Amino acid sequence: LDRGRVEVNIVLQGDTSTGVLLQVNMDLARQYHRCLEEVKSTLELGGEVTIADMLGLRDLISHQEEGLDLEKEWIVLEKALSLALDECDRMREQEGQTLKQDLRNRLQAFSRLVRTIESNVPDIVQGRTLELKARIEKLLTEVDLDPARLAQEAAFMADKADVTEEIVRLRSHIDQFETFLGSNEPVGRRLDFLLQEFLREVNTLASKISNGTVAHLGVEMKNEIEKLREQVQNIE
Repeated sequence: LDRGRVEVNIVLQGDTSTGVLLQVNMDLARQYHRCLEEVKSTLELGGEVTIADMLGLRDLISHQEEGLDLEKEWIVLEKALSLALDECDRMREQEGQTLKQDLRNRLQAFSRLVRTIESNVPDIVQGRTLELKARIEKLLTEVDLDPARLAQEAAFMADKADVTEEIVRLRSHIDQFETFLGSNEPVGRRLDFLLQEFLREVNTLASKISNGTVAHLGVEMKNEIEKLREQVQNIE
């Protein structure tokens, strides 16, 4: 287990004691006996000192419950623990397969959104260029400006709407995410970090393009990223 923790609670049912162990303090018994004999002799009392006279004397007999035979109990416990861990591994593997499929489905949905934006980029850049060109032509009719310099600035502004680099990086992140899903190693933390990179690229992309369609797609992409992150928290 590389992420999270496992807690094991052990409950013993039934009579867990194996009996009571009694012990007689023979040294103390001899001392008691001598004392009683001395009292009998000094006070000139009749009769004999018997066991009945000594049974109630303090600390003569001690008792304690015998503890569990840990070696014997461990045989049973080890078997139960092994079965529980095997079942835990089986359930983890089953849940992992379910999570993997869900993550793949969400990753495909995210990839479709990226393709949709990618297909719209040329039109968006062209539209941005035409928009800026119209604004420049309007300015030229009102103010005496250098047409070449304005055209250069327009091209620069239109180029800022080009999100090709962000899309390339997103595709690379998607491929890497898919590779991690096929790994037999713990990848939960890696996937979590990778999704942070997803979000960074989407934010950059959305800030570059002032377009209603792209803004809507950006919101959908962020929703998919959030759903992916929620599921990734359950992965080791």
